[in-house]
Amino acid sequence: MIIDFHTHTFPDRMAKQTVEMLGHVARIEPQTDATVGGLLASSVQAGIDLSVILPVATKPKQVHTINTVAADVNSRYQGQGVLSIGGIHPFCEEWEAELEHAAEMGLKGIKVHPVYQGADIDSPAYVRILKKAAELGLFVITHAGDDIGYPGVVHCSPEMCRHVTELVPDLTFVLAHMGGWWNWERVIPVLKDTNVYLDTAFSLEPIHTEEGKWPAGEPHMLKTEEFMEIVRAFGADRILFGTDCPWANQSDYIRTFEGLPLTSDERRKIMGENAKKLLGI
Repeated sequence: MIIDFHTHTFPDRMAKQTVEMLGHVARIEPQTDATVGGLLASSVQAGIDLSVILPVATKPKQVHTINTVAADVNSRYQGQGVLSIGGIHPFCEEWEAELEHAAEMGLKGIKVHPVYQGADIDSPAYVRILKKAAELGLFVITHAGDDIGYPGVVHCSPEMCRHVTELVPDLTFVLAHMGGWWNWERVIPVLKDTNVYLDTAFSLEPIHTEEGKWPAGEPHMLKTEEFMEIVRAFGADRILFGTDCPWANQSDYIRTFEGLPLTSDERRKIMGENAKKLLGI
């Protein structure tokens, strides 16, 4: 079973406008129309059995609607190849009730995005949320490192993530983008001996930019040897296959992954088995 642990969609009525706006900011060419239907079609083409949708609350008032929609998606598309988790915002006044509501609706985890939400991941506003999530048995997945649309803005560094593991040791904590996008040189020395998971989203070529390649001086993706060094340092049990669709093409990502020097056991764990355990499948 192949599981893409990191994808994004938007409601049909706003998907086109949203994905065009975000793509323009980051100079990235989206690879689907960012609807659930578009994601399903992409997943089928790529041979992916389940795509996990990660909603992002950019404003506190969005949280309740986001989680309600996530539960509705899971109900309407049950067994059809998509599964949504919930979202939370650090400045949501009803954060505790919203987390409890997410758990009651059967959502398996919560997505946070410190760059878009304007707070450090180890700040008191987030830590209270992370402690409650751990108490409720919800995993938390965070954008980690820089963001392609906001160069130099880091609210979730490897050092901050290590601090979180010390403050909330029982949290199931997933760091997107191989532990810290464009902070990769610090991921192994800072985080290797923690209990965090890493996902592979938006860390490997090919990435489709509007220009067709990175402009001069802009960051590149991990090279195969760099990627494999992180995998071997953390162990295949703590790596989750993710693409960041629609910002990466799922079929291309599968082909890239098939070319990596992974053992069959490593590939099986990374591309599905680890995610199945976190999702309770």
